[in-house]
Amino acid sequence: MFKSIAVAARDRGRMAEVSAVIARFGLEALAVRLGIGEGDDGAGAEARDLPTRTRRALEALGPTYVKLGQILATRRDLLPDPWIAAFEQLQSDAPRLPFAQLREAVEAALGEAPETAFAHFDTEPLAAASIAQVHRARLHDGAEVVVKIRRPGIRARMEADLRLMRHLAALAEARSAAVRRMKPAAMIEQLGREILDELDFTSEGRNADLLRADLASLDRVTVPRIHWEWTGEKVLVMDYVDGIPPRDPGVLRAAGNDPSRIASLGAELVLEMVLVNGRFHADPHPGNLLCLPGDGLALLDLGSVGFVSPRRQHEFLTFILALRSGDPGGVADMLATWSEGGEVPRERLLRTSERLVARHGTGALVLNAMVADFFPLLRQEGLVLPPDLVLIFKAMVTMDGVLAGIAPDFDLSDALGRMRGKLVASRLSRLAAPDKLETALLELSRVAEEAPRFLRAASTRMEATTPAARDDSTARAVKMAGWLVGGAVVFHAFADLLIHWT
Repeated sequence: MFKSIAVAARDRGRMAEVSAVIARFGLEALAVRLGIGEGDDGAGAEARDLPTRTRRALEALGPTYVKLGQILATRRDLLPDPWIAAFEQLQSDAPRLPFAQLREAVEAALGEAPETAFAHFDTEPLAAASIAQVHRARLHDGAEVVVKIRRPGIRARMEADLRLMRHLAALAEARSAAVRRMKPAAMIEQLGREILDELDFTSEGRNADLLRADLASLDRVTVPRIHWEWTGEKVLVMDYVDGIPPRDPGVLRAAGNDPSRIASLGAELVLEMVLVNGRFHADPHPGNLLCLPGDGLALLDLGSVGFVSPRRQHEFLTFILALRSGDPGGVADMLATWSEGGEVPRERLLRTSERLVARHGTGALVLNAMVADFFPLLRQEGLVLPPDLVLIFKAMVTMDGVLAGIAPDFDLSDALGRMRGKLVASRLSRLAAPDKLETALLELSRVAEEAPRFLRAASTRMEATTPAARDDSTARAVKMAGWLVGGAVVFHAFADLLIHWT
């Protein structure tokens, strides 16, 4: 397959490898249906275990394809549950490399042998992943650290995969309307950004420094310190953190930890990151979290960090609060704002919202259960969420699942209620920033100057209508406009005064 697809000469070998893996796992018909293969679309072909076979093919193709599958695992608005379940099991085969294969790159990055740079360096790896391998070490000042080392040749291979993926995504979008709805080209661009960030360890180091500063007010949250004198693009050195993954409440209790107290902190942590600071750990699964003595939490592996705009923070909070207060109209408004799949009739949005409110508007808010209903409903109505919003849902759902696993009575809505004052204060502090205040006052001053013209236009419009046409709703609207414009006039002098004062 792929015989007539033209790619650059340097990528033909990789194209042949991809084609061979697709054939090995019997995915030719799927490739045809996606618009990237040739031949019969196999409409009647055996579809049993197709999601599992696709997941195994992605694992066989290596870390770039695994990461693509992990992104797809977050897209419940696009894929049905069997595919999500398969992609959630994606693991990259990452054998541990003998340190002899890494020594040259490590010495070049450190400027000297690791045995000289550190008081102690363990050549046996502590852990291995698709992009990097981790070793224990001790600094000359006695600090225990881990040394994260990028795998040799991984950048060139992943960049080649990205080039091929971009080509195939463009081809699929051109050939298939169903695939166009999934926006594969945008998905590959997202993948490319994430990979480039994760391949450059200075990016992970900066993420750690920024998150540590963001979370300084949470004294039981730890973000490992980066040792910049030894850190660069290919090697990262950070504090070693000894803790327990949040998987088993019995293990936590045996170690002297209180699972409920840790769950409460975890909820505050994720809400602080997403809804207050706007910068969050994009994959807080149990392997990237550690429970510490004193019921603390540590965040690890900060290569993947998401960002939330103030506008999106407001939308997400409005959605959750509308759901919790039993307001289908408010939920529908947010769905209309978020929809990237074109205009969906209001009555359909309202019907979807009513079903969500009926199921999740009372009792404890179990985000995993809500999302399990939410995304299939979106698929039914043809709604596609923006990628940044999907990443927020993924982070929140992942943390919610972790916390519910160690504290089954955990309720995210309680945590949201406790933090409501802080969230409001955060919004007000942004609005009160001098530059934003000045901009708002200038705009109000402009509206006040235009007020007389607005009033004259409204009066003329009313005089031109017949008495029968002046129904109650029009009269109320004009009266409301009069109050607003009149208020703007009164505010004019105050706005000018404040503008000059600021």
